[in-house]
Amino acid sequence: MTDTTKDLSASDEATGHRERLRQFLEQPRVHLGILALIIFNAITLGVGTSKWAQAHIGDLLVSIDKVVLSIFVIELVLKLYAYRLSFFRNSWNIFDLLVVGVGLLPQTAGLSALRGLRVIRALRLLSVIPQMRAVVQALLDALPGMGAVIVMISIVFYVFGVMATIMYGVMFDEWFGTLGRSLYSLFQIMTLESWSMGIVRPVMEVYPTAWVFFVPFIVITSFSVLNLFIGLLVNTMQSAVEDETEAEFEKLRELVREETDEVSTQVLSLHEEIRALRDELRAEREGKS
Repeated sequence: MTDTTKDLSASDEATGHRERLRQFLEQPRVHLGILALIIFNAITLGVGTSKWAQAHIGDLLVSIDKVVLSIFVIELVLKLYAYRLSFFRNSWNIFDLLVVGVGLLPQTAGLSALRGLRVIRALRLLSVIPQMRAVVQALLDALPGMGAVIVMISIVFYVFGVMATIMYGVMFDEWFGTLGRSLYSLFQIMTLESWSMGIVRPVMEVYPTAWVFFVPFIVITSFSVLNLFIGLLVNTMQSAVEDETEAEFEKLRELVREETDEVSTQVLSLHEEIRALRDELRAEREGKS
């Protein structure tokens, strides 16, 4: 056996190992096991924040954390061997690599909780449920429209913030003394959290006509912008549902078209067979006569 043949055989064997390992990693039970381990690790990290747990089972929690981290490292090593460069085409794999890498850094006790972010991978279950998939798709599709709304409300906040600083900053320095304080106070007013008795009425005791400033701001931000967000989500979700319904109808049309073509082909074949039988019968009759 030549060296080239040996190299090809070794390459084929390695490819077979990677394929079998890839099939093993893609098994549902492996995914469920890793997901359960992620949730368990997130729970232990939460328990570790308790002073009682640190005093009584702190060593056990540290050991569990090390074991779980070792399993995560082994999982990533196996994925790197199985998928090679295609491993980095999956953003979740890169996220896992970064999170596990943080856990491997020395003296990172304060950052170890970041491994709990791996539980976000459970959100992939949303793609299994069609209704949830439609909601998530609607949210993603609504992001450009939401960006425009956010830019608009930012402009409104800036204009009203400058006005509030100029008009009320001297008497109410705590709320409107600077542009930053004004923006924060206006944000509190927009959320309708203690806006009347907490901010507006004290201002109106000094400036009786202050309601002319605050009421339009609340109407513009709290009600109009909220309705814009809701309208965008509803329209986008409706479009997503319509697109999904249209895609299903298109699949049905394609299926019916394929069935119709198949039936037409069979009918033509039957016509050909019948014509051939007629020709044979005619030839037999002519031969007899």
